[in-house]
Amino acid sequence: MQAEHSQAQAYSLPVKLLIACGAVGPLLFIVAFLIEGAVRPGYSAWHDFVSELSLSNQGWTQIVNFLVCGVLVICFAFGLRQVFRSGKGSVWGPLLLGIFGLSLLIAGVFVTDPSLNYDPPGTPGSTWHGMIHGINALLTLCSLTIGAFVLARRFAGDPAWRGWTLYSLITGLLFLAFFAGSLVVAILDQKGIFPNSPVGLLQRIAIIIGWVWIALLALRLLHQNGRLADSAARFT
Repeated sequence: MQAEHSQAQAYSLPVKLLIACGAVGPLLFIVAFLIEGAVRPGYSAWHDFVSELSLSNQGWTQIVNFLVCGVLVICFAFGLRQVFRSGKGSVWGPLLLGIFGLSLLIAGVFVTDPSLNYDPPGTPGSTWHGMIHGINALLTLCSLTIGAFVLARRFAGDPAWRGWTLYSLITGLLFLAFFAGSLVVAILDQKGIFPNSPVGLLQRIAIIIGWVWIALLALRLLHQNGRLADSAARFT
């Protein structure tokens, strides 16, 4: 079977930079929210959503975190489209990751409302931008989940990506389960059925699973490019 992903030549410098954005953005996002969640006064990484770090006078750090990661993931999506020029998922894979990046931008621009116990002084209650933020969570969930499934189907047709089919399927399923689980227990918590629920923990697990998958995909592509460059050098 002819590999769908094989490239005849190494990526150009602009494409390499775009692909590198996919490694930098998600990993930087994870490190930033883990540190901020650990040191923010009154905030519980166990109980509170990552988005709630956008609240208070320190909230600008998480807002910037959303925006930077969103821009870098969108750049990665453009680079991915340049690498996957044809075959299964060559359009929908990069497009869904681009939509995922857009959802991060929306999350940063339209700041969430406080939903659990983290309610810094001066934070407004129910707002229109908080409602948009909540609806946008579904866009984040669906775009990354479906994107992982679409690319899993593509990887299944290329022996060079052995293992990535299963990894992508597992990523999509676990991301969906943990992210949706965090939303469900948050509702139960708000109703008083499951107080002090692990909303933050479940969401953090989902984020780490999904964001790391993007970063590893980018690193895999850069490694592949390095091998192509080495092969080209040996024949010149």
